[in-house]
Amino acid sequence: MNDILNKKEIGQTYMITNEKEFSNFCPECGGTIISIEEKGENVCNQCGLIISERTVDFSHSGKRAYTNQEKENRDHTGSPISILLPDMGLSTVIDKSKIDNPDLKRAAKWNTRITWQKRNLLIASTELKRISSNLDLPLHVREDAMRLYREAFKRKLLRGRSINAMVAACLYVACRRKKIPRTLQEIIDEASVKAKDVRRSYSALNKELNLKTTSTSPISLIPRYITELGLHVEIEQLSTKILKAYNSKFSSSGKDPKGLCAGAIYLACKIKDNGITQQQIVEAIGVTEVTLRSRFKELKTKLNIKI
Repeated sequence: MNDILNKKEIGQTYMITNEKEFSNFCPECGGTIISIEEKGENVCNQCGLIISERTVDFSHSGKRAYTNQEKENRDHTGSPISILLPDMGLSTVIDKSKIDNPDLKRAAKWNTRITWQKRNLLIASTELKRISSNLDLPLHVREDAMRLYREAFKRKLLRGRSINAMVAACLYVACRRKKIPRTLQEIIDEASVKAKDVRRSYSALNKELNLKTTSTSPISLIPRYITELGLHVEIEQLSTKILKAYNSKFSSSGKDPKGLCAGAIYLACKIKDNGITQQQIVEAIGVTEVTLRSRFKELKTKLNIKI
């Protein structure tokens, strides 16, 4: 091997792992061109001329890792960036234990202090992860909610409003945009703020960001409550048909979707002679018995269903 390939650069010896012949030869001396994948360069084997640089590194591709050491050797990137992190996962931490210079130690100390903006996003991301975990929300809903919160923070919508209330409002908007069957009351129950604060934050988001979200459909709530009540699939299908027939003829705006869902399930159970009680449905869905009976009578009367 040529001497130029055996020399050390910055205290590290670069080994040639793959030697390939390229089309043509070195334009200077006519020597063979070889590839040094660790450096990402193609050089001449005789004169050392660099033909090309910054090529794609294939040395880590296609290798399986069976031990921790092999895994460390294979890893050549950091953790993926995430919008759920305050700094998107791009921050750098300086290790102070190996620094002797007092000026560098002082710089490392200041590096550990976060700004008020990062502190705000840290509190918001922590609360968002807590509520999402309790409600078992998927990752794409969490990321969409965090994007909404960052936009609200950029528009200065948090002035005079609670961070936790804005997080809960962003989660509710994300659930409606992604068509996840979660009601506002469920998110309020998991949030650590008052219901009126969450509703005010939700109104501010709709007004300032000009959001266009569809209302929660009671049909999307049927499978979930059928599972919680342990009812048969025939009850689910009949409840869905009842609500579809009601929505095709009448407007459900202004009515609680959980109330319509409870009324449809109870009506379907009555048709199928299921012995479920009103109390069981009320406890599972989270509505009052008065709401259940009123929605039951409304569906039965308007759809002209005889039991």
